Amino acid sequence: MTASAAGIYGNFGQANYSAAKLGLLGLANTLAIEGRKYNIHCNTIAPVAGSRLTETVMPPDLVASLKPEYVAPLVLWLCHEQCQENGGLFEVLRQKHILRWERTQGYIVRQKNQSMKPEAIRDHWEKICDFTDATKPANVQESLQSMVSVLSQVESQGDVGVNPAAAAASAGLGSGIDPVTVGQKLPPTTFSFNHTQCILYALGVGMSTKDPDHLRFLYEGHPDFGCLPTFGVIPSQAAMMGGGLSSVPGLNIDFTQVLHGEQYLELYKPLPTSGKLTSEATIADVLDKGSGAVILLDVNTYSGNELVCYNQFSVFVVGAGGFGGKRSSEKAKPPVPPPKRSPDAVVIDSTTRDQAALYRLSGDWNPLHIDPSFAAMGGFKAPILHGLCSFGFAARHVLKQFADNDPSRFKAIKVRFVKPVMPGQSLQTEMWKEGNRVHIQCKVKETDAVVLAGAYVDLHGTSGASPENLSQLVFAEIGRRIKDAGSELVKKVNAVFGWEITKDGKKAAQWTIDLKSGSGSLHKGPYSGKVDVTMTVSDEDFMEVVQGKLNPQKVTLMGLKGTLLSLQGHHNPIM
Repeated sequence: MTASAAGIYGNFGQANYSAAKLGLLGLANTLAIEGRKYNIHCNTIAPVAGSRLTETVMPPDLVASLKPEYVAPLVLWLCHEQCQENGGLFEVLRQKHILRWERTQGYIVRQKNQSMKPEAIRDHWEKICDFTDATKPANVQESLQSMVSVLSQVESQGDVGVNPAAAAASAGLGSGIDPVTVGQKLPPTTFSFNHTQCILYALGVGMSTKDPDHLRFLYEGHPDFGCLPTFGVIPSQAAMMGGGLSSVPGLNIDFTQVLHGEQYLELYKPLPTSGKLTSEATIADVLDKGSGAVILLDVNTYSGNELVCYNQFSVFVVGAGGFGGKRSSEKAKPPVPPPKRSPDAVVIDSTTRDQAALYRLSGDWNPLHIDPSFAAMGGFKAPILHGLCSFGFAARHVLKQFADNDPSRFKAIKVRFVKPVMPGQSLQTEMWKEGNRVHIQCKVKETDAVVLAGAYVDLHGTSGASPENLSQLVFAEIGRRIKDAGSELVKKVNAVFGWEITKDGKKAAQWTIDLKSGSGSLHKGPYSGKVDVTMTVSDEDFMEVVQGKLNPQKVTLMGLKGTLLSLQGHHNPIM
């Protein structure tokens, strides 16, 4: 395409001509994007040449120095099959004088919660116009790089300073990643919080007062008030926000090309509900995946000198591969595929239209999750949900299904982020329990698209846990099976069974299985209706039956280990 300096800079008396010429540049840039997959490249030149049109307004010696043949070589090169330039804009002024459009790094002149004043522009004008380490964005997403990172920095810290993107560029290493960054430490970060942040996070990952079991995470006056285990990602994420990674020499990262690939969190003790935590981050490894690079960032979070939790962020940088590094690392916490069988439990939970707006209040200020114009620039129809929000949804599903909402049972979680979720969609968490590990896969119910894969939650063992907690796991699975096949079971069984689990001779838990009415149901605690058969069993024998160590028929018929089984009324062989 042939544009003009009049289009780039404007020219007196040429409003129509200038608009048309800059319109050609926009057309060329879009064709460059659309034609790329067909190997069709499109560039734009903005020449100034001597011609019959310009000889009437230029001095003769200037016309002679602006010969068309000085422009032709650039055109020939841009049209040659060996030239890979695409979407470029070149000014051609005269022989040996070819210019390429660039922009400065800019300068941050706004602080959080403060108005922006023209005096700040005036005082930093030289830095704003400094073309040292100038950039040439290749697309709209790259053009927003500075804006996105600046907004995040302003919101999270409020500091005035150099554009975070400039810090990486100033390393002078060019585009890409230097493997020698392995072992580099990021500046420590501190996180002060109280019960408000814990409750706000719980609301952000979908907890609600509609569910009485959620109150222990939503009300600071609850006798068992605690912090959701996945809140452990919040203190550590400061290492990712505010340009932390860009402060490491050798990491020349285009932040518009950064994807959060995987996340691992391990707790060493239940999280406190208030206090001051310090996080120390280290580049654990850098991997070359060809099409991009993977940065493994290990973050240890301390309360004083005590290690509270450990996070590993797996960050994929599109286009930063090809530097000759290794493809795998023994330091990475790998994802694990689920068993090849039907899930043991499935939970479906709806997000709200405001889920991302709520979750971001926990510290992830990326405009991608709130601003429709930023989402559009990223190729999304609307702002998307934070991946770590879906992460929190899935983790609490496991915590309720298999750990009776007891945070002390939670040990670790690993997920791989696959696809985004739109606020308002429903999350379907499928769970497979194998020992103390619960494999999980999370989907969008409306589209069946997998959003979390290779994921699992590790729980602490049940030794020392209450009989109520132990029976909760078993009867939750019974409840799921009743839900799947209750109508058939009612036809075949037609009875109501009561279970009493004892500890040291005293009743510790009570469950009722109704296979007589409707589609069947499961009840916890006292049952108001008539029970046909009541079974009383010690928690030790109950768990041995569940684990296959004790024959249930022998328990029923012989009363092994002092187990008392009282059969009242209707008899039905259910064991």
